[in-house]
This record gives sequence, structure tokens and C-alpha cells, in this order.
Amino acid sequence: MNPDPIILKIDINDYTPMMQQYISIKRENLDSFVFFRLGDFYEMFFDDALDASRILEIALTGRDAGSKDRVPMCGVPYHAANNYIERLVAGGYKVAIVEQVEEPTAGKGIVRREVVQVVTPGTIMESNGLSEKENNYIGTVSVYPDQLMLGFCDLTTGELGLMALPLEDIHIYNQIITLGVRELIVAPELLQNDFYRRLREQYNIVLSVEESSEVSKEMRAKMQQVSDVRGQLTLARLLNYLERTQKRSLEHIQQAAIYETDSYLQMDAHSQAALELTKTLRGNAKTGSLLWLLDQTKTAMGGRMLKKWLERPLIDKAEIEHRHDFVACLQSEYFIKEEIKESLKFVYDLERLLGRIVYENASGKELAQLRQSLRQLPVIRELILRLPYNRAHDLANGIDTFDELLATLEQGIVDNPPPGIKDGGIIADGFNDELDQLRDARKNGKTWLAELEAAERVRTGIKTLKIGYNRVFGYYLEATKAALANIDEDLISHYDRKQTLANAERYITPELKEKESLILGAEERMSLLEYEIFVAIRQQVKGYTQKLQQAADSIATVDVLASFATVSEMYNYVRADIIDGHELAIVDGRHPVVERVMEDAEYVANDCKMNNTTDILLITGPNMAGKSTYMRQLADIVIMNQIGCFVPATKAELPIFESIFTRIGASDDLFSGQSTFMVEMMEVNMALKHATKKSLILFDEIGRGTATYDGMALAQSILEYIHHHIGAKTLFSTHYHELTVLEEQLPRLHNVHVSAIEENDQLVFLHKVKDGSVDRSYGVHVAQLAHLPNEVIQRAQTILGSLEAQRGDSKQLDLFAAPENETVTVTAIDADTQAVLDELAGLDINQLTPLDALNALGSVLGKLK
Repeated sequence: MNPDPIILKIDINDYTPMMQQYISIKRENLDSFVFFRLGDFYEMFFDDALDASRILEIALTGRDAGSKDRVPMCGVPYHAANNYIERLVAGGYKVAIVEQVEEPTAGKGIVRREVVQVVTPGTIMESNGLSEKENNYIGTVSVYPDQLMLGFCDLTTGELGLMALPLEDIHIYNQIITLGVRELIVAPELLQNDFYRRLREQYNIVLSVEESSEVSKEMRAKMQQVSDVRGQLTLARLLNYLERTQKRSLEHIQQAAIYETDSYLQMDAHSQAALELTKTLRGNAKTGSLLWLLDQTKTAMGGRMLKKWLERPLIDKAEIEHRHDFVACLQSEYFIKEEIKESLKFVYDLERLLGRIVYENASGKELAQLRQSLRQLPVIRELILRLPYNRAHDLANGIDTFDELLATLEQGIVDNPPPGIKDGGIIADGFNDELDQLRDARKNGKTWLAELEAAERVRTGIKTLKIGYNRVFGYYLEATKAALANIDEDLISHYDRKQTLANAERYITPELKEKESLILGAEERMSLLEYEIFVAIRQQVKGYTQKLQQAADSIATVDVLASFATVSEMYNYVRADIIDGHELAIVDGRHPVVERVMEDAEYVANDCKMNNTTDILLITGPNMAGKSTYMRQLADIVIMNQIGCFVPATKAELPIFESIFTRIGASDDLFSGQSTFMVEMMEVNMALKHATKKSLILFDEIGRGTATYDGMALAQSILEYIHHHIGAKTLFSTHYHELTVLEEQLPRLHNVHVSAIEENDQLVFLHKVKDGSVDRSYGVHVAQLAHLPNEVIQRAQTILGSLEAQRGDSKQLDLFAAPENETVTVTAIDADTQAVLDELAGLDINQLTPLDALNALGSVLGKLK
């Protein structure tokens, strides 16, 4: 939107009353396009017209509005407005919809208009841009001296949540990106904050301002589970914004759920992206992600729940094993599982259906979809109760059969309702006596009209005479002038001519007008009564809001678990044994996605074993050999296990991990403007600061973004720090082959390599992980596979041979030792140097991360220059 709008500069008194009304409303909605209803169009004026005509590619015109210059104007038809609103919202804009809120009265002046809803990226309810298997969240952030509060809501499903987070911006970033928040409500002072500005610019997150925490009694009841006053204020700000912009009932919003972040396996946004949990790094697509592989869900609700489970794996052993038990039960009861899946196909999105019904946006089509879904619930409930697993029965008890509501929908709604809700045709025959009587009256009236038309044709001899209707004249008799010229005028002497056309005459008769009054009166009353009945049924559905949401949650849960059972059967996954210790053993593990996308080649399975004497696997091997795949494979297996799915292996024993940290590949990072190496160090620092013994760390070629010895020094010091101070299970791949001697110095580090062989000067990747290390990366061979020019390859081989000859068989040097033959001369230490030494002596190396150590080193070097 224009940061300096003309609407604030003009004199409102220079314009007509209607334009004054528009200007007043626009000045209260400067951050929105104002769709101002005039007749059958929504009109926009001034800057809104200039911007909207360009964005929506519609004609820009002008309107006389009292001022000396015509006001820029553009508009969209009322019946097609939703498409244009969706396009604006998809572009990150807001739309304030202004409607006439009173009937026009003669002599009263301009009719009153008000904003009836503000549609924003975080509040849009109906859009082709909304993915059925993804949530559409709006969030709010509150900053307190000791923590951050994040509240979030999906208005389409009614989900409401709250998180308390550490103060660093990175924690808000991780949650906002993971949730996929489209709109964020912040305090005014945060609008210019660099962090929030980057969220807006890099991730197209709309920033909105709301300062008030005043909410209705109905909305305050949604926060009963929140005892923290700061959490209440955070959610109240969010709910106030929703009430202020939506201006309608929001009773489908659920009780606020408090998410304790340490109750789930922690992964930052970069780790989730690197592991391609829900989207691929290339193309940002679902296809090719772990979510794509696991998603055999049949309902939109199940699809959304699966995504949430992937983003928040469990760390409670009992809950994980409960999901495993359920999956195993579904596998053992194959036919019941297949019947459940078949029934789920006919269940619509109950959560979003209910949202539209409560929002009063639902038509007869939505009620018919609800009816179709309710027909399946008793079937699904009984199928779950047949499973020989008690916890499954608990889930079934959360699915009501809704007998009374279903009976109303069965009897009251026709099979295929029309899209409109005020034009009739929604309510079934036999549901309401008065409506049936009115329909009979209309039907009889139509029959009388047909009989009159036939009788008049015979009486007058005009075979083409017909009865027609329009809104101006009502019903009329029409005959062509040619036909009228051939009859006796006495035959139509009682006709009252109403309209003359070029080739015909239109007449009315007292008898026709009398029947018209009866027919149209019946139709008008019928349309009004049918709408009243429809609204009453819709209101009845609202009374089942909580039970329908509970049923939707149970349906989604069984859908996801059935999906796990199906995928595990299809791809021969096994149930992992969860152990209480710190060991892990995977036999013939496979990367679940890579295995599926390989067309003809057979996937090479690999073991991964790390007992109490092995915390770190140092992985060497050629480029393209599969080091990164091996690392991601372990993470995927851990995550699949902890969401309740079986895993791709022939046997697996796994501990429960509480967090995963990765540095694999390039990042789509928040830290715009930072070098790749700087981002790498910042991500490493996050792992070193927050990882524990129950973490899984995956570091791929750390240090490659700087000079060789700098990188090698950092890689070695990071390995030592993890070994000495963290003890987390770690996979660390490297091309610094000199690091492999650390196996002799660090007792819990073990060398493995991804094997390859040379045959006839060609490199053959075996993709098998074996014990021990390799001393070559075969970079030139990989370049040859990429078809670099022969001249480049030959020259590289020559240079490589020369460098290897110079290096000879020299052993790995202690990076912090002086060369063996160097003579050290001791000189007197001056006062400045002594001060620096004292500063160094005061550092607690046991508490320093490698990045902290580098910062300290930089400070010391600066003082010595």
C-alpha cells in the first residue's frame, strides 16, 4: 500500500456525500484495499484504484465526485469478487469489504455502509490458494524481559495455540517458519525491527498491528487452560484482532492448547529444511519429501495432522510405543484397516466445513458434505472398536454418531443443493408443511398458466401465442404482429396492451394478474421461508461444534496411523525397539525417500551402529558417494520412529533423541547478507550451545568455506568439543583426511568411509559404508563424471600428482604445535604482551564454544597489532 496515501491529504468537504463516506471508511483502513459496494459492483477509488487496477489487471476509469478532478476508480463485479479478493490476499494484501447495512429510504439521504469483514492472509476462509493438507496460521508475538510468547490460530479449523520461547529471535523464527505463519501481529515498535522486517521481506509474512487485549466474554473463555497472565495477554491480542477484523461469531475457535517445546523432539527450521521433511530443497515441493512418502492419508484432516507430527516428533516413550502398537494392530487386522481407509475416502474436511458453517459462509453444498461425512462416522467407529487394542477403543469413543443431526440433514437437505442460499431449492420436500403447501401453490399456478396458454391458442387461433414473464411487467401474453393481423380483434378485446415490440405485442388480463399475485406471493414467501429453514439447520449444526471437532481429531488420528501401517507394509519397514540407554543399532538401514525415487537401481542398505563407546562417526569418502544421504537416512529413521511409524531397516534399536541439529548443504537463511561460512558457523554454534547427550548432530563438511588450515583447525576443535563436552551421537563427514588420526586421540570417535573403487581409470561408487578411513576424495574423477573439458581434467590430474608428491607420506600434524625443526627463541615479555597473556589465562576453555574461542582470539590479535 502507498506509504503516503493521497486520502490523508485531500479535503473531505470537497466531495459528494457518497465519496465522503468512502473517504471516512478508507482513512480507518489505510492498510487495506477498500471494496466499497455500489450496486452490483465493489468499487475502489484514489490510490486503491491505481494499485488494484495494476495488480488485478482491470480497467482504470474515473468518477465525478464533487471535486474539480475526476477521482481514479476501478471495480469488480459483486458475483466475482472472491476471485479478486483471493488474488490480492495471495499477494500479501488485506481487503476491507464495505456493504450497505440498511435498506434505502426515500428522502433519508445516503444509505449507511460499514466494513463487514477484513480479509487478510491469516484470516482468509475460502480460497483456491489454501492447501487442504496445510494449516493457514495467523500469529502474534509478545516480548517480555525473560521470554517471548507466540500465540497462533488457524481460523479455518479453529485451532488455537500458545508457546513460551527463549528471548533470542532465532527461536521465534524457527517456530514461525515451521508453522508457516502467513500473518504476524506485533507491537508498533517492532514494525521497524530488523528481524521482523526480514520476515516480511524474505518470507512474505504480513505484519499487522494490534495493541488492544480487550476481548469478548466468549473469546476469553477460550483461554481457560492458560494460567500465565502473559500468555493470556498474548492470546487476547490475537483474538481481539480476529474479532475486530472478522466481525462475526468465532465460536468454532477451540480451547487454547499450550505447546511445551521441550515435550517434542527439537529441530530448528534449517534442520527441517535440510532433511526435507515436508518440502524439498530444490523446488520447495512436497513431492520428494518425507511427508510425500508417508502421506497415504485419505482426509484433509489426516494430512494436516501428519505434517504436524512430522514437525513435532514425540519424546515420550509410552506415547511413541502406543502409536507403534496401534500401527502393528492395524497391520495385523488388514481387512479392518482397508475398510477404515475406504470409509475415510467419503469423509470431507470436518474442521473446515464446521469453520465455514459457524462463519455463516456455508451453503447447501457444505451441509450435504457434512451429511455425507456423518454417514461414515458410525461405520468407522464400529470398525475401530473391532480392533483388538484397548487404546483404539478410547479413540473410537471420541467419535459420536450424531444420530439426531444426521436425521435432520437427511430429511431436510436435497441430494444436490444449488450453490446459492437465497434462491431456494435447498430444503427437501416433506421437511416443512408450510413450504410444501407453498410449493404446491406454485406448481398449481404454473399448471394454470400452461393451461391458459393452450386455451388461448385454441380460442384465438394464434398457434405461437405464449405466456412470458419479466421483473417489470410480471406475467404477460405475447403474440407476433403477423399473427395478430390475421385474427378478429374482438377475440382479444379484453386484452390490455402493456408493451409494443418491433415484431410483437404484449398483453395482460385481469385474470392473469390475479394468478400472478398468487404465484409470485407464494414464490416470495417460499424463498424467504426456505432461507429461514436453512439458517435454522445451520444453527443446529453450530450446537455440535465441540463434538464435531473431537470427532475430526479422532478421524485424523486413525487416518495417520492407517497411513503409517500402509506405508510400512508397502515398503517393508520394521518396528524399532526403543531402548533406555544411549546406544543405537540399525541393520540394513535405507533412506526412505531415495529408495523410492530410484527407478531401476537397487538401493544399497547400510548399517549404523553406535554403542556406549562410540559417540562420533567420522565419515570420509568421495564426493557423490552417499555421505550426506547416509547422514539424512539416520535422521529420517529417528524421526519416523518417534512419530510412531515403522522404519526402513531389517532391524533397529534406537534410543529416544530430544533434539536434532544439522549442518548439511546450503541454507535459505534468515541472516541475509552474511557469508555462507558465517551462516555455517552460526548454525554450528547453535548446536554446540544447545545440544545434549540426547541430541543427534549431523555435520556435513564443516570448515569447507574458508582456507584449508582454518577449516581443518575448526573441524578438529569442533569434534573435540563434541567429544569432551557434549557426548551427543554425531555423524561428521569431511574431506579433511588428516582428521582421521583423531580416532587414536578421541576414544569415542570411530572412522567409517563410503567406499568406491577405480576400474579402468573410472570411479565406481559402491555406496557401502565400511569401517576405517580413506585418504582420497576422488574430486577429479567426479569432475570427469560431470563432463568437464578433457583439458581441464588432464591439467587437474597433473597438478594433483605434483601436490601429492610434495606432501609425500607426512603424518597428520598437531595443528597447534610448532614445526619439528623450528628453533624457538625466548625473549623478554613486555607489559602489554603480559596483559594479553593474563587475559588468555583467564579464559575458561571448558565453557567456550569454537566460535566463542575464535572471537576471543580475534580480540587478542587486535590488541597485539
